[in-house]
Amino acid sequence: MTSRIAAIAIDAVRPRVVADFWCAVLGWHVVEEEDGFISIAPQDATWPTIDVAPVPESKTIKNRLHFDLRADGVSTAQELERLLALGARRAEVGQDPDVSWVVLSDPEGNEFCLLSRSVQDVEDQE
Repeated sequence: MTSRIAAIAIDAVRPRVVADFWCAVLGWHVVEEEDGFISIAPQDATWPTIDVAPVPESKTIKNRLHFDLRADGVSTAQELERLLALGARRAEVGQDPDVSWVVLSDPEGNEFCLLSRSVQDVEDQE
């Protein structure tokens, strides 16, 4: 037997803002909300979910775990524009200036990366 990831937890001072951001980024929706905790999931209800939990303190240091995203159905440049319009911000975490990915952060500063190749680019190489 092995384990399976059921949920990825994100702490947030403003759980609604963070949940709404990730719903917009991923095309997911809220599946449960109780006592400030918000769970979001894909439309087909597959795992894992993302659980956004309320906490009193703001993020203070670089995340040790983060999401890596690929553009799906659009160019990476178009996806970068969309993410920035949704409220993502460019982030500096010590990456070299010539890396092939873009480091961004969500509305509360949680870092994530937009990889240089789209889903379609990766599939074409397989």
